[in-house]
Amino acid sequence: MTESPKDNANQGYPRIRPGDGSWQRTLWAMVGIQFVMTAAISFLSPIIPLMLPRLGVHTLEGVDVWSGIITGSTSFVAAFASPIWGRVADKHGRKLSLLRSSFAIAVFTALMGLATNVWWFFGARAVMGAFAGFSSAAIALVASQAPERRLGYALGWLASGQLIGSLVGPVIGGILADLTGSYRAPFFWCAGITCAGLALVWAVVTENFTPVKSTGQRKSLFSGIGMLTGSAGLSALFLVLLMAQFSTRTVQPVVTIFVQELIGSPPQIATLAGVAFSITGLANLIAAPFLGNRSDIIGYRKVLLICLLGATMTSAPQIFVNDYWSFVAERFAVGLFIGGILPTANALIGRSVSRENRGTIYGMTASATFLGNSLGPLTGGGIAAGFGIRWVFVMTTVLLAANLAWVWFTVPELQEPAPE
Repeated sequence: MTESPKDNANQGYPRIRPGDGSWQRTLWAMVGIQFVMTAAISFLSPIIPLMLPRLGVHTLEGVDVWSGIITGSTSFVAAFASPIWGRVADKHGRKLSLLRSSFAIAVFTALMGLATNVWWFFGARAVMGAFAGFSSAAIALVASQAPERRLGYALGWLASGQLIGSLVGPVIGGILADLTGSYRAPFFWCAGITCAGLALVWAVVTENFTPVKSTGQRKSLFSGIGMLTGSAGLSALFLVLLMAQFSTRTVQPVVTIFVQELIGSPPQIATLAGVAFSITGLANLIAAPFLGNRSDIIGYRKVLLICLLGATMTSAPQIFVNDYWSFVAERFAVGLFIGGILPTANALIGRSVSRENRGTIYGMTASATFLGNSLGPLTGGGIAAGFGIRWVFVMTTVLLAANLAWVWFTVPELQEPAPE
Protein backbone atom coordinates (compact mmCIF):
# COMPACT_ATOMS: atom_id res chain seq x y z
CA MET A 1 0.00 0.00 0.00
CA THR A 2 1.41 3.36 -0.97
CA GLU A 3 1.64 6.26 1.44
CA SER A 4 -0.49 9.24 0.54
CA PRO A 5 0.66 12.83 1.01
CA LYS A 6 -1.89 13.12 3.80
CA ASP A 7 -0.37 10.14 5.59
CA ASN A 8 3.09 11.64 5.30
CA ALA A 9 1.88 14.98 6.61
CA ASN A 10 0.35 13.28 9.65
CA GLN A 11 3.39 11.11 10.36
CA GLY A 12 6.07 13.76 9.85
CA TYR A 13 9.22 12.91 7.97
CA PRO A 14 9.30 9.66 5.95
CA ARG A 15 10.02 6.74 8.22
CA ILE A 16 13.41 5.02 8.38
CA ARG A 17 12.88 1.40 7.38
CA PRO A 18 15.02 -1.69 8.15
CA GLY A 19 16.53 -1.76 4.65
CA ASP A 20 17.59 1.88 4.72
CA GLY A 21 21.07 1.31 6.20
CA SER A 22 22.87 0.54 2.92
CA TRP A 23 21.77 3.59 0.97
CA GLN A 24 22.34 5.83 3.99
CA ARG A 25 25.94 4.63 4.29
CA THR A 26 26.43 5.45 0.62
CA LEU A 27 24.80 8.86 1.10
CA TRP A 28 26.96 9.89 4.06
CA ALA A 29 30.10 8.64 2.36
CA MET A 30 29.25 10.72 -0.71
CA VAL A 31 28.42 13.81 1.38
CA GLY A 32 31.90 13.61 2.92
CA ILE A 33 33.61 12.93 -0.41
CA GLN A 34 31.67 15.73 -2.11
CA PHE A 35 32.89 18.07 0.62
CA VAL A 36 36.52 16.97 0.14
CA MET A 37 36.40 17.28 -3.65
CA THR A 38 34.61 20.65 -3.72
CA ALA A 39 36.89 22.10 -1.05
CA ALA A 40 39.97 20.99 -2.98
CA ILE A 41 38.75 22.48 -6.26
CA SER A 42 37.66 25.67 -4.46
CA PHE A 43 41.23 26.16 -3.19
CA LEU A 44 41.99 27.73 -6.53
CA SER A 45 39.29 30.42 -6.65
CA PRO A 46 41.29 33.18 -4.91
CA ILE A 47 44.62 31.96 -6.30
CA ILE A 48 44.01 32.12 -10.06
CA PRO A 49 44.15 35.97 -10.35
CA LEU A 50 47.29 36.02 -8.18
CA MET A 51 48.96 33.34 -10.30
CA LEU A 52 48.47 35.15 -13.62
CA PRO A 53 51.25 37.78 -13.22
CA ARG A 54 53.70 34.90 -12.80
CA LEU A 55 52.52 33.56 -16.15
CA GLY A 56 53.19 36.73 -18.09
CA VAL A 57 49.97 38.71 -17.56
CA HIS A 58 51.15 42.03 -16.13
CA THR A 59 48.29 44.51 -16.67
CA LEU A 60 45.26 44.84 -14.39
CA GLU A 61 42.94 44.65 -17.38
CA GLY A 62 44.68 41.51 -18.59
CA VAL A 63 44.33 39.85 -15.20
CA ASP A 64 40.60 40.70 -15.12
CA VAL A 65 40.01 39.32 -18.63
CA TRP A 66 42.08 36.17 -18.19
CA SER A 67 40.56 35.45 -14.74
CA GLY A 68 37.08 35.49 -16.25
CA ILE A 69 38.08 33.35 -19.24
CA ILE A 70 39.99 30.78 -17.20
CA THR A 71 37.38 30.53 -14.45
CA GLY A 72 34.52 30.12 -16.93
CA SER A 73 36.32 27.78 -19.32
CA THR A 74 35.85 24.63 -17.22
CA SER A 75 32.08 25.07 -16.90
CA PHE A 76 31.71 26.02 -20.56
CA VAL A 77 33.55 22.94 -21.84
CA ALA A 78 31.86 20.72 -19.25
CA ALA A 79 28.43 21.82 -20.49
CA PHE A 80 29.08 19.96 -23.75
CA ALA A 81 30.99 16.99 -22.29
CA SER A 82 28.68 16.22 -19.37
CA PRO A 83 25.90 14.47 -21.38
CA ILE A 84 28.45 12.08 -22.87
CA TRP A 85 29.80 11.12 -19.46
CA GLY A 86 26.25 10.73 -18.16
CA ARG A 87 25.59 8.10 -20.83
CA VAL A 88 28.88 6.35 -19.95
CA ALA A 89 27.85 6.33 -16.26
CA ASP A 90 24.60 4.55 -17.07
CA LYS A 91 26.46 1.98 -19.12
CA HIS A 92 29.46 1.26 -16.89
CA GLY A 93 28.48 2.53 -13.45
CA ARG A 94 28.43 5.84 -11.58
CA LYS A 95 31.26 4.86 -9.23
CA LEU A 96 33.55 4.39 -12.22
CA SER A 97 32.61 7.89 -13.41
CA LEU A 98 33.52 9.32 -10.01
CA LEU A 99 36.94 7.65 -10.21
CA ARG A 100 37.50 8.87 -13.77
CA SER A 101 36.55 12.46 -12.95
CA SER A 102 38.66 12.51 -9.75
CA PHE A 103 41.73 11.27 -11.61
CA ALA A 104 41.31 13.88 -14.37
CA ILE A 105 40.91 16.73 -11.84
CA ALA A 106 44.10 15.65 -10.06
CA VAL A 107 46.14 15.42 -13.26
CA PHE A 108 45.04 18.69 -14.84
CA THR A 109 45.21 20.65 -11.59
CA ALA A 110 48.82 19.52 -11.17
CA LEU A 111 49.51 20.58 -14.77
CA MET A 112 48.10 24.04 -13.94
CA GLY A 113 50.56 24.24 -11.04
CA LEU A 114 53.42 23.43 -13.42
CA ALA A 115 52.35 25.96 -16.08
CA THR A 116 54.98 28.40 -17.31
CA ASN A 117 52.69 30.59 -19.45
CA VAL A 118 49.05 31.62 -19.49
CA TRP A 119 48.11 29.49 -22.52
CA TRP A 120 49.37 26.32 -20.82
CA PHE A 121 47.42 27.34 -17.71
CA PHE A 122 44.25 28.03 -19.70
CA GLY A 123 44.57 24.83 -21.74
CA ALA A 124 44.88 22.62 -18.66
CA ARG A 125 41.85 24.29 -17.07
CA ALA A 126 39.74 23.98 -20.21
CA VAL A 127 40.65 20.34 -20.88
CA MET A 128 39.80 19.53 -17.27
CA GLY A 129 36.25 20.58 -18.14
CA ALA A 130 36.13 17.90 -20.83
CA PHE A 131 36.55 15.26 -18.10
CA ALA A 132 34.23 16.96 -15.61
CA GLY A 133 31.16 15.34 -14.19
CA PHE A 134 31.98 14.48 -10.58
CA SER A 135 28.94 16.29 -9.17
CA SER A 136 26.49 14.91 -11.75
CA ALA A 137 27.86 11.38 -11.23
CA ALA A 138 27.55 11.84 -7.45
CA ILE A 139 23.92 12.97 -7.86
CA ALA A 140 23.17 10.02 -10.16
CA LEU A 141 24.80 7.55 -7.75
CA VAL A 142 22.88 8.80 -4.71
CA ALA A 143 19.63 9.13 -6.67
CA SER A 144 19.96 5.55 -7.94
CA GLN A 145 20.55 4.15 -4.43
CA ALA A 146 18.15 6.18 -2.27
CA PRO A 147 14.49 5.14 -1.95
CA GLU A 148 12.12 7.24 -4.03
CA ARG A 149 10.39 8.54 -0.90
CA ARG A 150 13.72 9.94 0.45
CA LEU A 151 15.13 11.45 -2.75
CA GLY A 152 14.74 15.09 -1.67
CA TYR A 153 16.35 14.34 1.70
CA ALA A 154 19.33 12.57 0.11
CA LEU A 155 20.01 15.18 -2.56
CA GLY A 156 19.56 18.00 -0.04
CA TRP A 157 22.35 16.58 2.12
CA LEU A 158 24.55 15.91 -0.89
CA ALA A 159 24.16 19.57 -1.87
CA SER A 160 25.16 20.53 1.68
CA GLY A 161 28.46 18.67 1.35
CA GLN A 162 29.19 20.60 -1.81
CA LEU A 163 28.20 23.92 -0.24
CA ILE A 164 30.40 23.43 2.82
CA GLY A 165 33.32 22.60 0.55
CA SER A 166 32.78 25.71 -1.54
CA LEU A 167 32.68 27.86 1.61
CA VAL A 168 35.84 26.60 3.31
CA GLY A 169 37.89 25.79 0.20
CA PRO A 170 38.84 29.37 -0.80
CA VAL A 171 39.83 30.19 2.79
CA ILE A 172 42.07 27.12 3.05
CA GLY A 173 43.56 27.84 -0.38
CA GLY A 174 44.46 31.37 0.64
CA ILE A 175 45.97 30.18 3.92
CA LEU A 176 48.05 27.55 2.09
CA ALA A 177 49.39 30.16 -0.33
CA ASP A 178 50.31 32.50 2.53
CA LEU A 179 51.92 29.78 4.66
CA THR A 180 53.97 28.32 1.82
CA GLY A 181 54.77 31.65 0.16
CA SER A 182 53.88 30.09 -3.20
CA TYR A 183 50.85 30.49 -5.44
CA ARG A 184 51.68 27.17 -7.08
CA ALA A 185 51.43 25.16 -3.85
CA PRO A 186 47.58 25.18 -3.65
CA PHE A 187 47.40 23.53 -7.09
CA PHE A 188 49.52 20.61 -5.91
CA TRP A 189 47.60 20.39 -2.65
CA CYS A 190 44.40 20.28 -4.68
CA ALA A 191 45.79 17.45 -6.81
CA GLY A 192 46.89 15.52 -3.73
CA ILE A 193 43.59 15.91 -1.89
CA THR A 194 41.70 14.94 -5.05
CA CYS A 195 43.75 11.73 -5.15
CA ALA A 196 42.72 11.15 -1.53
CA GLY A 197 39.10 11.67 -2.60
CA LEU A 198 39.63 9.12 -5.38
CA ALA A 199 40.93 6.61 -2.82
CA LEU A 200 37.88 7.26 -0.61
CA VAL A 201 35.53 6.63 -3.53
CA TRP A 202 37.34 3.38 -4.30
CA ALA A 203 37.39 2.14 -0.70
CA VAL A 204 34.19 3.46 0.84
CA VAL A 205 31.52 3.95 -1.82
CA THR A 206 29.41 0.95 -2.74
CA GLU A 207 27.15 0.84 -5.76
CA ASN A 208 24.56 -1.80 -6.49
CA PHE A 209 25.00 -1.37 -10.23
CA THR A 210 23.48 -3.73 -12.76
CA PRO A 211 24.09 -2.87 -16.42
CA VAL A 212 20.92 -2.42 -18.42
CA LYS A 213 20.23 -5.47 -20.54
CA SER A 214 20.74 -4.84 -24.22
CA THR A 215 17.58 -4.57 -26.29
CA GLY A 216 19.40 -4.99 -29.58
CA GLN A 217 19.31 -1.24 -30.20
CA ARG A 218 22.41 0.84 -29.61
CA LYS A 219 21.70 3.80 -27.38
CA SER A 220 23.50 7.04 -28.09
CA LEU A 221 23.64 10.58 -26.83
CA PHE A 222 20.70 11.36 -29.11
CA SER A 223 18.51 8.94 -27.18
CA GLY A 224 19.29 10.98 -24.05
CA ILE A 225 18.35 14.16 -25.85
CA GLY A 226 15.16 12.48 -27.01
CA MET A 227 14.40 11.42 -23.43
CA LEU A 228 14.87 15.01 -22.27
CA THR A 229 12.89 16.71 -25.05
CA GLY A 230 10.23 14.02 -25.12
CA SER A 231 9.07 14.83 -21.61
CA ALA A 232 7.46 18.20 -21.00
CA GLY A 233 8.38 18.02 -17.32
CA LEU A 234 12.06 17.20 -17.95
CA SER A 235 12.57 19.83 -20.63
CA ALA A 236 10.90 22.38 -18.35
CA LEU A 237 13.23 21.44 -15.49
CA PHE A 238 16.26 21.76 -17.77
CA LEU A 239 15.35 25.42 -18.26
CA VAL A 240 14.63 25.78 -14.52
CA LEU A 241 18.20 24.72 -13.70
CA LEU A 242 19.69 26.94 -16.41
CA MET A 243 17.73 30.01 -15.31
CA ALA A 244 18.32 29.36 -11.60
CA GLN A 245 22.09 29.13 -11.99
CA PHE A 246 22.23 31.99 -14.47
CA SER A 247 20.19 34.35 -12.31
CA THR A 248 22.08 33.63 -9.09
CA ARG A 249 25.55 33.72 -10.68
CA THR A 250 25.03 37.10 -12.36
CA VAL A 251 25.52 38.78 -8.98
CA GLN A 252 28.88 37.13 -8.16
CA PRO A 253 31.19 39.49 -10.09
CA VAL A 254 29.65 42.65 -8.59
CA VAL A 255 29.28 41.82 -4.88
CA THR A 256 32.73 43.14 -3.89
CA ILE A 257 32.35 46.27 -6.04
CA PHE A 258 28.86 46.93 -4.65
CA VAL A 259 30.12 46.61 -1.05
CA GLN A 260 32.81 49.14 -1.91
CA GLU A 261 30.13 51.43 -3.32
CA LEU A 262 28.17 51.15 -0.06
CA ILE A 263 30.98 51.63 2.47
CA GLY A 264 33.95 53.04 0.58
CA SER A 265 37.40 51.47 0.99
CA PRO A 266 38.13 50.85 4.69
CA PRO A 267 41.15 48.68 5.60
CA GLN A 268 38.89 45.67 6.17
CA ILE A 269 37.13 45.93 2.78
CA ALA A 270 38.29 42.47 1.67
CA THR A 271 36.91 40.85 4.82
CA LEU A 272 33.58 42.70 4.60
CA ALA A 273 33.22 41.82 0.94
CA GLY A 274 34.02 38.19 1.77
CA VAL A 275 31.27 38.17 4.40
CA ALA A 276 28.73 39.56 1.93
CA PHE A 277 29.87 37.03 -0.64
CA SER A 278 29.86 33.91 1.56
CA ILE A 279 26.77 34.66 3.65
CA THR A 280 24.57 33.38 0.83
CA GLY A 281 26.44 30.07 0.86
CA LEU A 282 26.00 29.81 4.63
CA ALA A 283 22.26 30.29 4.22
CA ASN A 284 22.27 27.67 1.44
CA LEU A 285 23.91 25.25 3.85
CA ILE A 286 21.23 25.81 6.49
CA ALA A 287 18.32 25.57 4.07
CA ALA A 288 19.26 22.80 1.61
CA PRO A 289 18.82 19.73 3.88
CA PHE A 290 15.63 21.11 5.45
CA LEU A 291 14.00 22.03 2.14
CA GLY A 292 15.08 18.77 0.54
CA ASN A 293 13.53 16.85 3.42
CA ARG A 294 10.30 18.87 3.31
CA SER A 295 9.97 18.26 -0.42
CA ASP A 296 9.68 14.52 0.30
CA ILE A 297 6.66 15.31 2.48
CA ILE A 298 4.69 18.15 0.88
CA GLY A 299 5.78 17.68 -2.75
CA TYR A 300 8.75 18.69 -4.87
CA ARG A 301 6.88 21.13 -7.10
CA LYS A 302 5.41 22.95 -4.12
CA VAL A 303 8.81 23.40 -2.45
CA LEU A 304 10.35 24.52 -5.75
CA LEU A 305 7.65 27.16 -6.12
CA ILE A 306 8.17 28.33 -2.51
CA CYS A 307 11.92 28.62 -3.11
CA LEU A 308 11.53 30.59 -6.33
CA LEU A 309 8.90 32.90 -4.82
CA GLY A 310 11.07 33.51 -1.75
CA ALA A 311 14.18 34.12 -3.86
CA THR A 312 12.31 36.62 -6.03
CA MET A 313 10.90 38.52 -3.05
CA THR A 314 14.24 38.67 -1.21
CA SER A 315 16.22 39.65 -4.33
CA ALA A 316 14.08 42.69 -5.10
CA PRO A 317 15.06 44.75 -2.00
CA GLN A 318 18.73 44.57 -3.04
CA ILE A 319 17.89 46.99 -5.86
CA PHE A 320 17.22 49.75 -3.31
CA VAL A 321 19.55 48.87 -0.39
CA ASN A 322 21.77 51.70 0.86
CA ASP A 323 23.72 50.27 3.80
CA TYR A 324 26.08 47.35 4.18
CA TRP A 325 24.40 45.33 6.93
CA SER A 326 21.01 45.49 5.25
CA PHE A 327 22.68 44.16 2.11
CA VAL A 328 24.26 41.29 4.09
CA ALA A 329 20.88 40.45 5.66
CA GLU A 330 19.24 40.43 2.23
CA ARG A 331 21.98 38.20 0.80
CA PHE A 332 21.38 35.77 3.68
CA ALA A 333 17.63 35.80 3.05
CA VAL A 334 18.16 35.07 -0.65
CA GLY A 335 20.42 32.16 0.25
CA LEU A 336 17.76 30.54 2.42
CA PHE A 337 15.56 30.08 -0.64
CA ILE A 338 18.19 29.57 -3.34
CA GLY A 339 19.53 26.62 -1.33
CA GLY A 340 16.41 24.56 -2.04
CA ILE A 341 16.14 25.08 -5.80
CA LEU A 342 18.82 22.69 -7.07
CA PRO A 343 18.20 19.67 -4.78
CA THR A 344 14.44 19.94 -5.26
CA ALA A 345 14.70 20.28 -9.04
CA ASN A 346 17.15 17.35 -9.14
CA ALA A 347 14.76 15.25 -7.05
CA LEU A 348 11.98 16.02 -9.54
CA ILE A 349 14.28 15.04 -12.39
CA GLY A 350 15.27 11.80 -10.69
CA ARG A 351 11.67 10.85 -10.03
CA SER A 352 10.79 11.50 -13.68
CA VAL A 353 13.04 8.77 -15.12
CA SER A 354 13.97 5.20 -14.30
CA ARG A 355 16.99 4.53 -12.10
CA GLU A 356 19.02 3.02 -14.93
CA ASN A 357 18.71 6.23 -16.98
CA ARG A 358 19.48 8.73 -14.25
CA GLY A 359 23.15 9.07 -15.16
CA THR A 360 22.17 10.09 -18.69
CA ILE A 361 19.55 12.59 -17.56
CA TYR A 362 21.70 14.13 -14.84
CA GLY A 363 24.49 14.43 -17.39
CA MET A 364 22.10 16.34 -19.68
CA THR A 365 20.76 18.59 -16.94
CA ALA A 366 24.29 19.23 -15.64
CA SER A 367 24.85 21.01 -18.95
CA ALA A 368 22.22 23.54 -17.90
CA THR A 369 23.97 24.09 -14.58
CA PHE A 370 27.38 24.48 -16.23
CA LEU A 371 26.02 26.94 -18.80
CA GLY A 372 24.42 29.01 -16.05
CA ASN A 373 27.67 28.97 -14.09
CA SER A 374 29.63 30.10 -17.13
CA LEU A 375 27.32 32.67 -18.71
CA GLY A 376 25.85 34.22 -15.55
CA PRO A 377 28.98 36.00 -14.29
CA LEU A 378 29.87 37.21 -17.79
CA THR A 379 26.40 38.70 -18.22
CA GLY A 380 26.37 40.25 -14.75
CA GLY A 381 29.72 41.90 -15.31
CA GLY A 382 28.58 43.26 -18.68
CA ILE A 383 25.35 44.71 -17.27
CA ALA A 384 27.20 46.30 -14.34
CA ALA A 385 29.70 47.89 -16.74
CA GLY A 386 27.06 49.12 -19.17
CA PHE A 387 24.14 50.14 -16.96
CA GLY A 388 25.24 50.10 -13.31
CA ILE A 389 25.43 47.52 -10.54
CA ARG A 390 21.85 47.88 -9.34
CA TRP A 391 20.58 46.78 -12.75
CA VAL A 392 22.20 43.40 -12.07
CA PHE A 393 19.83 42.95 -9.13
CA VAL A 394 16.94 44.06 -11.33
CA MET A 395 17.79 41.40 -13.91
CA THR A 396 18.24 38.73 -11.22
CA THR A 397 14.81 39.51 -9.76
CA VAL A 398 13.14 39.47 -13.17
CA LEU A 399 14.75 36.14 -14.09
CA LEU A 400 13.74 34.52 -10.82
CA ALA A 401 10.16 35.77 -11.30
CA ALA A 402 10.16 34.39 -14.85
CA ASN A 403 11.46 31.07 -13.52
CA LEU A 404 8.65 31.02 -10.94
CA ALA A 405 6.05 31.55 -13.68
CA TRP A 406 7.70 28.89 -15.85
CA VAL A 407 7.51 26.27 -13.07
CA TRP A 408 3.92 27.21 -12.24
CA PHE A 409 2.72 26.68 -15.79
CA THR A 410 4.97 23.89 -17.11
CA VAL A 411 6.23 21.64 -14.29
CA PRO A 412 3.71 19.06 -13.04
CA GLU A 413 3.70 17.58 -9.54
CA LEU A 414 4.67 13.92 -9.51
CA GLN A 415 2.57 11.07 -8.28
CA GLU A 416 3.56 9.29 -5.07
CA PRO A 417 6.23 6.60 -5.61
CA ALA A 418 5.36 2.96 -5.58
CA PRO A 419 6.15 1.10 -2.36
CA GLU A 420 9.72 -0.25 -2.05
